[in-house]
Amino acid sequence: MASAMATGVPRQNPALRRTITSTTTDTDVSSPSTAIGSPVDSPRPSASSTSLSSMSSFETNSASHGKLIDTYGNDFEIPDYTIKDIRDAIPKHCFERSAVKGLYYVFRDIAQLATTFYIFHTYVTPENVPYAPARFALWGLYTFLQGLFGTGIWVLAHECGHQSFSTSKVLNDTVGWILHSSLLVPYFSWKISHGKHHKATGHMERDMVFVPKTREERASRLGKLAHELSELGEETPIVTFIMLLGQQLIGWPNYLMTNVTGHNYHERQSEGRGKGKRNGWFNGVNHFNPSSPLYEAKDAKLILLSDLGLAITISTLVVLGNNFGWSNLFVWYFLPYLWVNHWLVAITFLQHTDPSLPHYKPESWNYVRGAAATIDREFGFIGRQLMHGIIETHVLHHYVSTIPFYNADEASEAIKNVMGRHYRSDTRGGSLGFVKAMWRSARMCQWVEPSEGAKGEGKGVLFFRNTNNLGTKPAKMSPSRKGMAIGADE
Repeated sequence: MASAMATGVPRQNPALRRTITSTTTDTDVSSPSTAIGSPVDSPRPSASSTSLSSMSSFETNSASHGKLIDTYGNDFEIPDYTIKDIRDAIPKHCFERSAVKGLYYVFRDIAQLATTFYIFHTYVTPENVPYAPARFALWGLYTFLQGLFGTGIWVLAHECGHQSFSTSKVLNDTVGWILHSSLLVPYFSWKISHGKHHKATGHMERDMVFVPKTREERASRLGKLAHELSELGEETPIVTFIMLLGQQLIGWPNYLMTNVTGHNYHERQSEGRGKGKRNGWFNGVNHFNPSSPLYEAKDAKLILLSDLGLAITISTLVVLGNNFGWSNLFVWYFLPYLWVNHWLVAITFLQHTDPSLPHYKPESWNYVRGAAATIDREFGFIGRQLMHGIIETHVLHHYVSTIPFYNADEASEAIKNVMGRHYRSDTRGGSLGFVKAMWRSARMCQWVEPSEGAKGEGKGVLFFRNTNNLGTKPAKMSPSRKGMAIGADE
């Protein structure tokens, strides 16, 4: 693993294969219109599974885009299939949604939360466990378990937001609003911004979560010029640790309140409500204000309904705190709440931040490319059973988000035949590997820039680089080129 981190890893994905099956006509609320670059009908190379034609395709790709290198040092090829290829490869029954199944999992997860609370509240008492350190440790275990179960509830509300919970929009939004509100999540506000994330995944100027810094932005943040980044020494591990700690503790509420990690091009909001507004505190860019540039005027009632859900939950918590003690409520609710936030941020961060993943400038982005700029991971029993597979089937989710989680494994296997070498996954080490990946990504993924050998459209394909001497080194830039794009000449 160490050598892989430092010098790159061998390419693990198979040669491109396509499997064409029966056509389905289901629609996906997260799929884009052709007006924003959907490549459904765009020309593409003919499908082939032969090594000779794959090599020819790669040579053509290289000739038009130059040499694209990811952070591991592997050659990168821009995806060349269409969303129709993806949808046609998925068995039709995978699109079927069941309200009965969805509600079963809701009641199952609520039962897990209630049972855990009853057991600990009844039996982990001074009378039954007189040794205080043991009691402290057991209640610590309680917060961890409730955090896992609460994350499962969060994921089910996420299913509701994508309309994959059932065929009824009213049921989906009612269940989603109740579940998310109980976790202090503004359901409709999040649903709208999250839908925009799905329509612009990997887009440097339109994506809504974990948009990486460019080389120039990273340099400016450090008080340097862009050409000086390649000359900087290693970032000390303690700095990386503090960054990760802050991200995991307050990253989610900070995102809701300031749009941190989201795009910062609000001036382009179609109704003009983003004029003069930037991400950050007290700038009007948040998930609670109906006039936020994240939304349109037609969304105002939904934003207020989301706020009402939060107000009801907060009022309930105040009553519970006043009646049962705030220290008790801190252990019963707020510490598990922090665990939920931790898992949510960790999952999202690792779905979109990896040394193998690209990001795209507007001129090089389309929907298929952006959806492929995600990665599946493995979190064992916790991921597949308690978190409903949100970690293990995320690539599929970005192509067809209306497929319910209980059909996602089969659908994921089906699209791998279409995606071939473009499919990304990192399942090394299972659950422990998932945790290690947080550190690896934090150390290797500091900013994005074009590959030095990029040309033409390839200059708009950006990859992570770092000053920690891990993986592909940052491009060398002379002071005279600091304002120029990296990459080969046309």
